[in-house]
Amino acid sequence: MTQATEGPSPEAFNLFYCDQFVLPLPAEHRFPMSKYSLLRERLRQEPALVSGRFSVPPAASRQALKRVHSKTYLDALLGGELPPAIERRIGFPYSEQMVERSRRSVGGTMAAAEAALECGVAVNLAGGTHHAFADTGGGYCVLNDVAVAARYAQTRLGVGQVLVVDLDVHQGDGTAAIFAEDPSVFTFSMHGGKNYPTRKQTSDLDVPLDDGTDDDAYLEQLEQILPGLLTEVQPELVFYLAGADPFAGDRLGRLALSKPGLARRDRRVFAHLREAGVPAAVCMAGGYADDVEDIVSIHTATVLAAHESWRRWQEKSAR
Repeated sequence: MTQATEGPSPEAFNLFYCDQFVLPLPAEHRFPMSKYSLLRERLRQEPALVSGRFSVPPAASRQALKRVHSKTYLDALLGGELPPAIERRIGFPYSEQMVERSRRSVGGTMAAAEAALECGVAVNLAGGTHHAFADTGGGYCVLNDVAVAARYAQTRLGVGQVLVVDLDVHQGDGTAAIFAEDPSVFTFSMHGGKNYPTRKQTSDLDVPLDDGTDDDAYLEQLEQILPGLLTEVQPELVFYLAGADPFAGDRLGRLALSKPGLARRDRRVFAHLREAGVPAAVCMAGGYADDVEDIVSIHTATVLAAHESWRRWQEKSAR
């Protein structure tokens, strides 16, 4: 396994990480920052990933960020003058480390998009910060990595139609708002209907779920929607937000999926994307179980499913 800051390798399973950029959070803060480094450590022990390429992405440039975020917000964020109201909305105390980590996380999704277009599937071991709007952050999200990466793919990588498959337990309200008037990015969010955010935005397709939704009900909904959606939208690139927070043991989730159920979710998503021939950039998104090892196990299963899908892409390409 290698560690690098250069671009993605077209011949490897690319995983991008930024867990060495740590937010200085108070000890009692409920955001599980440790999950990112624990996840990378777990993945490095997985035999299937022995040839995986672990890379540190470059920080997203201001030019890339301004394709999505407003000048006023970027000036305040990058200039160290973030208003207290926005800081409270984000939920993190302002720091230079917060800004650097957020820019690296965006860079990871941009790099994953580029790698996915080369070899089918790539993963950002962070990202999924879908509560960030054009002019503000929110809900532990400073910058909207998927929105910035989608614009990067469209303006620099020749991608036309993009599909966002957001399976975090919380609605992707920031992403929905950013692309509300843009048919070139289709936003699909399947989430807890009574969960955060209280005030929902309108995605191109919203599927609100009842509290307590279990494996079978969840997977039935997904199976009814995703194949037809891929046919209808005809995306050239998918961003998959593989949240760990639909898990029954999640503090903030309110759904009732098991770990095997979430693993089945991931395998089905990747199978449908392969069948449709659509490359996927994967983000980890949320996860707030009391035991951080539960979060890490769910994310690990997602990455292993992504790797299996990448391997099948390679086999198909070699024929």
